[in-house]
Amino acid sequence: MVPGVKVFFAEVRETCAGVAERLGLEGPGERESGLPVAVATYTGSGVKYEVVLGLWDGYVEIHACRETSSTLCKVSVEKLAVAAGAVEKPGGVSFSARSLRQMRKSLAGQLRYVELVHPLVTEDAAAAVELMRRADAREWSKPLPK
Repeated sequence: MVPGVKVFFAEVRETCAGVAERLGLEGPGERESGLPVAVATYTGSGVKYEVVLGLWDGYVEIHACRETSSTLCKVSVEKLAVAAGAVEKPGGVSFSARSLRQMRKSLAGQLRYVELVHPLVTEDAAAAVELMRRADAREWSKPLPK
């Protein structure tokens, strides 16, 4: 059974605390959406990390998000690590969150990728977005000001 939202948020706070402190990230911001997901966010140095729990599917995934003046890019830290050459191939981390043990393992593995890619997505915004595009990021245009 997938751990509940309260368990997820508590586990994210505990598991991510050390990495967030080392990287100078603020958070977590916590929200439940109308969808069957819960999201914890950490921000700093121009990047936002979203830790997403899929309540129905039993998965957890960390996304790196970066905004420019005209777009918002979002990509899995695993895809980002592969595109950056920080890891050889996909499949090196778990995404399962069907139990607390699996969630902890998945978070710990994906946090290692956050530490690997963080310097690459915090420096030059244009270079960060280009790397994210190479990693097959989802990208949305921001609405034009009225």
